Amino acid sequence: MPVKVVGVVGCGLMGSGIAQVCAEAGYDVIVSEVSGDLLKKGLGKIESFLARGVEKGKVTAEKKAEVLGRLQGTTSLEELSGCDIVIEAVVENLDVKREVYQVLDRVCAASTIFASNTSSLSITGLAAVTKRADRFVGLHFFNPVPLMKLVEVVRSPLTSAEAFAQALDFARSLGKTPVRSTDRTGFIVNRLLVPYLLDAIRAVEEGVGSVADIDEGMRLGCGHPMGPLTLLDFVGLDTTCYIADIMFDEFRERRFAPPPLLKRMVQAGLHGRKTGKGFYDYSQDPPKPVAGLI
Repeated sequence: MPVKVVGVVGCGLMGSGIAQVCAEAGYDVIVSEVSGDLLKKGLGKIESFLARGVEKGKVTAEKKAEVLGRLQGTTSLEELSGCDIVIEAVVENLDVKREVYQVLDRVCAASTIFASNTSSLSITGLAAVTKRADRFVGLHFFNPVPLMKLVEVVRSPLTSAEAFAQALDFARSLGKTPVRSTDRTGFIVNRLLVPYLLDAIRAVEEGVGSVADIDEGMRLGCGHPMGPLTLLDFVGLDTTCYIADIMFDEFRERRFAPPPLLKRMVQAGLHGRKTGKGFYDYSQDPPKPVAGLI
């Protein structure tokens, strides 16, 4: 069946971006949140993003109105019953996600494809609580969703070839480039990225170089758009630590283990840009490295 109506569960940072790109691609979108306030905040992010596009001449006022007209918000998962595909983008917690899928599995048609935006949890483990494991995939978008071209399309051992092909086609229809991954913790990108980021933290701990010099070394020496410690602040140190814990639990290899410095920074509330401080202090322009981390 062709996808006409898209459901998105969660209208936070990732969910709002996913809802936006789906509406921009011409799909009717129903996005749900647990409260009216969170829903209003998420839809407001989309409106603000499009408004900036209009100001910069990248989006016409007509296009903005057209995209917003395709978006419908709700606080009830039951209202996603008529969707052809539902993309879940709620908090990265296995129990919370499973509760969502149990409700969706009850109210959605048997033909509806379920997709999770998880970056680290098992697609097989999520699909197991539904009666449609053959129509369950991972669709891992990257932040910021409207700008990042990549989507990891993840296939579990139970995903049918038909559903996997539909998911790949759907990702392409959003103007994204899909890459195929099997259901291994971290998929492709985080499997390679997380050990690199954790090694950068270990380099700080071991006095290999300063925060600024490690970032400059990788930016100028390897052509990266930003250094690993700047990237950690952007992603969120708390998010990285959570993903690393999941990956270490799966593989039991030191390269996936959160370094002590990362744990201490998370405990201290130094989560990066979202809290104003991480490896850098964002109350200053330009941001300056935070002193006294080790």
